Amino acid sequence: MGSENGRVAVTAEMRWNGWGDPARASDLPRAVRMMLPLLLGRVHRPATPVELAEVALAPSSLQEDDLEGLAAVVGAEHIDISSETRIRHAGGRSTPDLLRRRRPQQTSPDAVVLPGTHDEVAAVLRACVDRRIAVIPFGGGTSVVGALDPERGTHRAVVSLDLRRLSGLIHFDEASGEAILAAGTTGPDAEALLAARGFELGHYPQSFRYATIGGFAAARSSGQNSAGHGRFDSMVTGLRVATPTGDIELGRSPGSSAGPDLVRVFLGSEGIFGVITEVRVRVHPVPRDRLFEAWTFADFTQGVEGLRRVTQHGGGPTVLRLSDEAETAVSLAQVGRIGRALAKGASLVSVYEGDDIAERRGRTSAILAAAGGISSGEGAAEGWLSGRFDGPYLRDSLLDAGVFCETLETATTWSNLLHLRAAVTSALRAGFEDAGARSYVMCHVSHVYPTGASLYFTVIANLRSEPLDTWTQIKRRVNDALLAAGGTISHHHAVGRDHAAWLEQEIGDTGVRILAAIKRELDPTWILNPGAVISSDRARGRG
Repeated sequence: MGSENGRVAVTAEMRWNGWGDPARASDLPRAVRMMLPLLLGRVHRPATPVELAEVALAPSSLQEDDLEGLAAVVGAEHIDISSETRIRHAGGRSTPDLLRRRRPQQTSPDAVVLPGTHDEVAAVLRACVDRRIAVIPFGGGTSVVGALDPERGTHRAVVSLDLRRLSGLIHFDEASGEAILAAGTTGPDAEALLAARGFELGHYPQSFRYATIGGFAAARSSGQNSAGHGRFDSMVTGLRVATPTGDIELGRSPGSSAGPDLVRVFLGSEGIFGVITEVRVRVHPVPRDRLFEAWTFADFTQGVEGLRRVTQHGGGPTVLRLSDEAETAVSLAQVGRIGRALAKGASLVSVYEGDDIAERRGRTSAILAAAGGISSGEGAAEGWLSGRFDGPYLRDSLLDAGVFCETLETATTWSNLLHLRAAVTSALRAGFEDAGARSYVMCHVSHVYPTGASLYFTVIANLRSEPLDTWTQIKRRVNDALLAAGGTISHHHAVGRDHAAWLEQEIGDTGVRILAAIKRELDPTWILNPGAVISSDRARGRG
């Protein structure tokens, strides 16, 4: 990873039809292949996916004068209408996204536009309003909720606004513990730039290697260190945003009572109100020490009680993650321990960072032991962290082998956590059973709060035909179930288009009307990400 003029270069382009660096893609581990028939029965390999050169796209809908108008803003060299680039911006990295990438006929944006400054972003938006062109803001391309679908709505064309050129550390304030980062800066780039000054942001979601600072803000991301550092939205102290009707800079001071906090309006807005171009965040010195410890519990229920006690006591680990019995079994199988994998038990990973590790570990260990936990040393926790960002590669390998694999997440209070887990698990199993497929559902807790925690589900299934259509029906059933059971439609994956139909059930009609009013004021012609978060009819005051 090199640097130039305060910017750090990205090392590998994302695989066009899968996750991450193509060089890191691999076949299923032998132990996992051996375990799959025990869980799902005989799995049939799918048809060979199409190659990039075989994908058929409709010609770009942009006219020559459209391209000339956009080129006048960003330069002709920063507008790309090639098929390959358009395909690479045709969606995110959810399983439905990847299943669509395997088809010979695909939809894509009509062009990819790469602005280099805030002013260029604002000018592109104005040009697209005048020309009736929809705009999909694009960071790292890691969305898993349909937020990057090239939907044009009522417009005659749609472009992907790739922010990769807006990258770098704009300002660093050591005394205040703040940094301003350009929105297109990737997670690794941000940490490298801050580390050169002895600081870190400390935000590490599984998408870390490719996701961007602006994307973290737009989706209200949560990372593995959330137990110690909080969610990304809690780290944000200011924003600069370009909207179709004007610019806005927010976060004048650390605290203010000058009206509602407008920073929060744009955190989680997923590009429907404006394009985030700069993010001011609080940073902290790079931790001096790190310590790992893994724990086992008789079952998930016992582990949840241990988590609750640790979290409500305060001052615990930087990382806390509890895997249920099913996820623990698969994790053990991946390292070749199939015999032990079939045994029951839940597992917990904890990581401590900072200067007072011994004291915090002592308190936490006492609480976990009192809840029935048994320490299993550092090895399993270190192993989890070393492979933390490689999980999506396994998903791709499963799809290649004919195994459907997808994730979903939610959150609720401690008192409701086990009920919600049971409701979602039951909905998943019943959905696949009705589709004639065997499934295996796993769950973990990775984000905790004094009043509750998240639940992250991974499901694998032996779907023999039409996996995309089948999953669409099952996901609707699951969304209904998790809301009925008191969960949120999304804890950190965001709303996108996949969850938009359920948002009103969570925030109510008045909540949707508030969002629609903001949308009408900032983006009255609905060029920004049409169909994401709220429908265009609601944004225009209909429906």
